[in-house]
Amino acid sequence: MIRNSVKIIGGGLAGSECALYLSSRGVKVKLYDVKRIKKTPCQHSDNYAELVCSNSLKSNDVYSNACGLLKEEMRVLGSEIIAAADKFAVPAGRALAVNRELFSAYITEKIRNNENIECIDEEVAKINPDELTIIATGPLSTNALNASLEKLTGEIPYFFDAAAPIVSYESIDMSSSFVADRYSEAGEGDYINCPLNKEEYFLFLNELKSAKRVEMHDFESKKVFDGCMPIEVMAERGDNTLRFGPMKPAGLTDPKTGRWPYACVQLRKENVAGDSYNIVGFQTNLLFPEQKRVLSLIPALKNAEYYRYGVMHKNTYINSPKVLNKDFSMKEHPLVYFAGQISGVEGYVESAASGLAVAINVYRKLSGKESVDFTNKTVIGALSEYVATENKNFQPMNANYGIIYPLDVIVRDKDKKKRMIAERSLSVIKQIKEYDNE
Repeated sequence: MIRNSVKIIGGGLAGSECALYLSSRGVKVKLYDVKRIKKTPCQHSDNYAELVCSNSLKSNDVYSNACGLLKEEMRVLGSEIIAAADKFAVPAGRALAVNRELFSAYITEKIRNNENIECIDEEVAKINPDELTIIATGPLSTNALNASLEKLTGEIPYFFDAAAPIVSYESIDMSSSFVADRYSEAGEGDYINCPLNKEEYFLFLNELKSAKRVEMHDFESKKVFDGCMPIEVMAERGDNTLRFGPMKPAGLTDPKTGRWPYACVQLRKENVAGDSYNIVGFQTNLLFPEQKRVLSLIPALKNAEYYRYGVMHKNTYINSPKVLNKDFSMKEHPLVYFAGQISGVEGYVESAASGLAVAINVYRKLSGKESVDFTNKTVIGALSEYVATENKNFQPMNANYGIIYPLDVIVRDKDKKKRMIAERSLSVIKQIKEYDNE
């Protein structure tokens, strides 16, 4: 029997989104989270909705980026996570980056002060398939819960990703760097750019390749997610891989030379005060002393002080196409839902979006209504369809135009095409919003 209460396991972005959406509609929520008792290597805070890898939620451009469009879909649908991200945004060019401490503290306060949410700081080791449950443990479920999930779903695949270091602003050598966004004038923008000449680049590259790493005991230790690949792994793929990736110099004119540097590292603000900066795209699994040694070869970071070193962690997920419906409920256990990265979406925004989709459909289930089909003409719907579509080589997916249903007409102009996709998507989302409010 379905009651007006829901059990949510996991207080990350997806779980927090679910809890806030359902509680705002009068649903009683029991939110279980284990991090105040024991944390994974990449967790630092006791707060809900902790951003562990980066403070960036990617592009905020609605009409030229799929993740930007996804965020706008979520705004229309009433996402608490995106509202909080907008509230605590820090300058980051066209990206939506946030002060991660204020962001997660704000979400935590909203949850812990909500009369409809009971916060339970304990580990859940078993799933009752006859209880209305949302499993939103992200990529970091405990061993005991993973064992239970494996019995429930048949298998638990995994991959590895990593987090980037954070440095003190005061320790950055500004005489060896310059402020600019890509393709903007020097002095204009939100990024600190750390240029390297050819000699400096290859010295850095060679030391990076030979640097000592944290030992990984899993036999598939090189199963790394491309979207969050450690810089030392990228370096092994070719001498110019970093120059076409996180050290891309294109559009960054060094005011000292009047030219693009041979390679360039970008730093992005962690907070509005600008006292700490994230090294963009520099996820790493190097030993902490090695991180300091190798990164000091970047001239602007030669005396850098670190608020946090980079870490690598194991991400688990379920083989969703075998076990999930489009509304993220289980085929064999319709009262059990999965949300967030464990469901097979990848990324902060995508995780929160799946949590929002689950919350909407769980509330509809409690109201005796059918699930919403967001359709694959929207990003949130395309992600929902992706996790439920048969795929022999299923792997987690980011928001991208490739999974969205194509336009009914051929449009050669790429910018116009993306705008038309966005306009169509938002039209569908607004119709769903109006329909759901009836």
